Amino acid sequence: MNKLEKKSFYSFLALYLGSSLLFTLLSGYWYFSAQKNSLENTTYYKLQHLADKISALVINSHMTSSPLILPKTEKDYEYLLIPAKDNRIFDKEYFEKDGFKILVSTAPQEHLAIEYVLVKTNEYHKKLSALQTKVIVAMTLIFITIVVISWVLSRLFMRPIQQKVKEIESFIQDISHELNTPITALSMSTSRAMQKKVYDAKILRNISISTKQLYSIYQSLAYLNFSGVNQESEILNLKTILLRSIEYYSELSHAKNIKIEASLQDSELVAIDSRIELLFSNLISNAIKYSMPDTTIRVKLKQGFFSIEDEGIGMHKDKLHEIFQLYKRGSTLAGGFGIGLNIVKQICDEFKIEIDVSSEPDVGSKFEFTWGKK
Repeated sequence: MNKLEKKSFYSFLALYLGSSLLFTLLSGYWYFSAQKNSLENTTYYKLQHLADKISALVINSHMTSSPLILPKTEKDYEYLLIPAKDNRIFDKEYFEKDGFKILVSTAPQEHLAIEYVLVKTNEYHKKLSALQTKVIVAMTLIFITIVVISWVLSRLFMRPIQQKVKEIESFIQDISHELNTPITALSMSTSRAMQKKVYDAKILRNISISTKQLYSIYQSLAYLNFSGVNQESEILNLKTILLRSIEYYSELSHAKNIKIEASLQDSELVAIDSRIELLFSNLISNAIKYSMPDTTIRVKLKQGFFSIEDEGIGMHKDKLHEIFQLYKRGSTLAGGFGIGLNIVKQICDEFKIEIDVSSEPDVGSKFEFTWGKK
């Protein structure tokens, strides 16, 4: 990841983990508070029950004149009978002291001269400490799980973004290279022309070719950025547009000594003129770009059908499904930046044109387009 990606990744992760930690702490606090209140109530009622039980034995012993037999208590529970003669006064019925929960009951009502039953326990604090440990361990394990899951999810979330960033970086490098070639040619040609002070055909042809290459790049980039602009479709004569495109690239094909054989019949399609011109432009320029010198490009057009076939470097079958993806190139041997065929696919989808591609390495590629079939 580059610096910007790392910053975005760790910022997202920090925000997610920070909010998750806050939620975990609040959830742990609410759970602990609820359990603490429940434990407090349970402890109080157990002390109350023990005090009432002992008081009942005291009263029964006094009323029946029988011996007082006091019960054994649970572990961590103790009780004390306080006689009336001690004249002790308790400010609270239920309180805490020295780590013990203490309950003072007046239920004996001075039977057997006993004024109070005092019961106490340290079980509350033991259970409260165990509860704290349990909650802390649970929150820690939950947060560790959240950290692991968030890390994995963040990596998965960043993967397509990283891929897209790499594609854009590669696109920028490619377009810089593609622009450099015609710009350099233009600069050299104009310099030579100025030095010679004679504008011969070769120099003018180089300037023309370079200018057309730049314009083709501009058209493709303009389509990607402004294809959403509404334009009216109309009935187009595809033969006229195709002839114009072939003528436009004739200088480039002649420069590589590539022959374009055209078998053209009148054909109509309801579409947008600039879109169809761009479609033909990308297909012809690609065919020239990926063809070897001294080869032939065959173009056929009739109603509902168009094909273009070259004798170029070709592609493996397992690569054909990728060639219409943005920034994907069938080959790196002839430059380009992977948007031409994506534009072709978008235009075909817009006007319901079906595409069929066949290709073989070192033999060539053939693109067939059909439309208007029911």
